[in-house]
Amino acid sequence: MKMRSKMRLGDLLVAVQVITEEQLTEALAAQKEEFKGQKLGDVLIEKGYASDEIIAEAVCHQMGLERIHLSGVQIDDEVLRLVPDRTLKKYMLIPFAFKPDNPNVLQVAMSDPMDMNATEDLRLITNMELEIFVTTASDVSAAIDRYFGNTEAMKVAEQFTKEQQEKYGKLEAKKEEDDGVKDAPIVKLVDQIITSAAHKRASDIHFEPLETSLRIRCRIDGVLQEIMRHDISILPAMVARIKIVGGMDISEKRKPQDGRMTSIVDRVEYDIRVSILPTVYGEKIVMRLTQKQALSRDKKNLGFRPDELEKFENILKHPHGIMLVTGPTGSGKSTTLYTALSELNTEGVNIITVEDPVEANIDGINQVQVNPKADMTFAAALRSILRQDPDIIMIGEIRDGETAGIAVQSAITGHLVVSTLHTNSAASTITRLEDMGIESYLIADSVVGIIAQRLCRRVCPACSQMVEADELEKKELGIPPEKMNDKLLIPKATFNPGQCSKCGGVGYKGRIGVYEIMPISRKLKHIISEGGSVEDIEKAAIEEGMSTLIMSAGKLVMSGVTTMDEVYRVAYDG
Repeated sequence: MKMRSKMRLGDLLVAVQVITEEQLTEALAAQKEEFKGQKLGDVLIEKGYASDEIIAEAVCHQMGLERIHLSGVQIDDEVLRLVPDRTLKKYMLIPFAFKPDNPNVLQVAMSDPMDMNATEDLRLITNMELEIFVTTASDVSAAIDRYFGNTEAMKVAEQFTKEQQEKYGKLEAKKEEDDGVKDAPIVKLVDQIITSAAHKRASDIHFEPLETSLRIRCRIDGVLQEIMRHDISILPAMVARIKIVGGMDISEKRKPQDGRMTSIVDRVEYDIRVSILPTVYGEKIVMRLTQKQALSRDKKNLGFRPDELEKFENILKHPHGIMLVTGPTGSGKSTTLYTALSELNTEGVNIITVEDPVEANIDGINQVQVNPKADMTFAAALRSILRQDPDIIMIGEIRDGETAGIAVQSAITGHLVVSTLHTNSAASTITRLEDMGIESYLIADSVVGIIAQRLCRRVCPACSQMVEADELEKKELGIPPEKMNDKLLIPKATFNPGQCSKCGGVGYKGRIGVYEIMPISRKLKHIISEGGSVEDIEKAAIEEGMSTLIMSAGKLVMSGVTTMDEVYRVAYDG
């Protein structure tokens, strides 16, 4: 521990060549002016000189301390009760266990182990010796939120309700929206809920008014989970706060409204789309959270198998034609489209998109926002775009026959068009286009590839079990009749709320793409132009090597990635 008293973080990072002397000098100057009150490590990360992971690894290496990842650690209540959460936030640390061979020593995860004030305060508060482990500030922040987030939110909500009742009485508290907006507790509560949702990797937050309570649920890995409940009297102020930040009309309570806001959690910027809908017991709010950098990723990280990746790349090599990505809302279509655009985005091509809304900004791509109020519909925007000399056009969604017709004409006249449709399978996409009024010979001539996709939850590796597959499951997995009596072990998720430190006891953590990729071959073009049925198209595609969604999901079960329950949930269409 002597080194900790002698060397500060900045000097250590210079010594191990993570940053230069000049960068340290600039960061220290910025800490006094631009980033007043922030720790040096945070300033270095903000200025892009180092990442929190690199800082943590450098500190471990130089000081001989052990690195710890708190996401895999279950902390006992006895340890959590030792230190107030405000102290944990102040110093960005969290005690996580008593030393196994010496219960008088407290094991502590710190983002800055050289903070002598923090260790001294912790010794005084706990009256114990400390064993220091190194982690990142974002890891500590997520752990504090996991163990104290709901408690803090409940305290804030209770404080607000109490203030409102004292000021107006319970009945009046529901009506006084404008006054409640500026109350600090409601601002803190909304921020706390967004932060907690981000830490839980939620894609959506639902604020649902019931008769006597406000239920708050988060969609995590595609499934809604209740995270907290509050008294219904808190709803009006919460709605008013969200309307103000989201740029909506605070006085309008009878009509649905849409808005947009941004929030920064652990230095990650989230774009939040807000939808407000009047219901019987009050206005229901849904927030959709999107990480700006999460939509564009390397195509290798989408979950394609090697053969699927090859098919995907071959479809993108076409100089003109239509590539369609299909699936229900929340199945990852936007991510696949943005990944395709990033792949195609080179200096020699002009890419223009028409979206509603624009979900992420990509350098070098011209993005157009649909605005029906100004007569800027998908079809109107597309007609204008064709006069802008595009090479590649991305249409957020083909919603009607007019848009589909322009897309087909654009593809036939030498443009590459990528877009999405809401259909259940790759083959049924062809008949959907026919239903929109597109002639079958034009579809055969223009479409170059269709990708149907879903997102399956990954089974938690820490708490899942391997169980023997029954006869029905073996049939679904395509096991041949002669091997039906062989023993086959497949993963099964266990649901034990709060029992697993990796997944929180849900049984799943993270998701993976399941794909049905159908390149349009000469044989398929012939079947389509002849008006072949969905069954004819799918049969021919399977003969040419296409794996259906069920087949692809089954391969994930066989490889231990997901469960049959997930296959039934996402890959079956009836």
